[in-house]
Amino acid sequence: MSNLENKNIDGEGINASHQKETVFANLKYLIVGIFFGIVFVKAEIISWFRIQEMFHLQSFFMYGVIGSAVAVGVISVFIIKKFNIKTFQGEKIEIQPKTFSKGQIYGGLLFGFGWAITGACPGPLFAQIGTGATVIIVTLLSAIAGTWFYGLIKDKLPH
Repeated sequence: MSNLENKNIDGEGINASHQKETVFANLKYLIVGIFFGIVFVKAEIISWFRIQEMFHLQSFFMYGVIGSAVAVGVISVFIIKKFNIKTFQGEKIEIQPKTFSKGQIYGGLLFGFGWAITGACPGPLFAQIGTGATVIIVTLLSAIAGTWFYGLIKDKLPH
């Protein structure tokens, strides 16, 4: 499916809400983000040492966390599809079929290498910075630069 087919008439993604929220209403996302940051810190998910243990195959802890997240995601998508769950605003949730591309393998490897080298993945970057690991700002800036660069060249990459 092309990018144009995945856009609605407003230029937003297929599941973009058609209802506008106020700045105050968006505060809930900040609160959830802070909550997740606290959970990440308390669960040691942001720990460089835990991440290195995972990549050295010395501990099951992070694999258990990741596996649990995948299981919750699979069950959630199943429930959304099975019971035709709608958003809080009553809008339909559409889950588009995914197509495989060999670029996903290259991207996954690149992501994994970066994660192993830096001890940080995009999810907990801000929580790591919030705990005082300010060197992670370099990783954050690198992730932003990599995303920008990918956006610049994505149309030129093989499919």
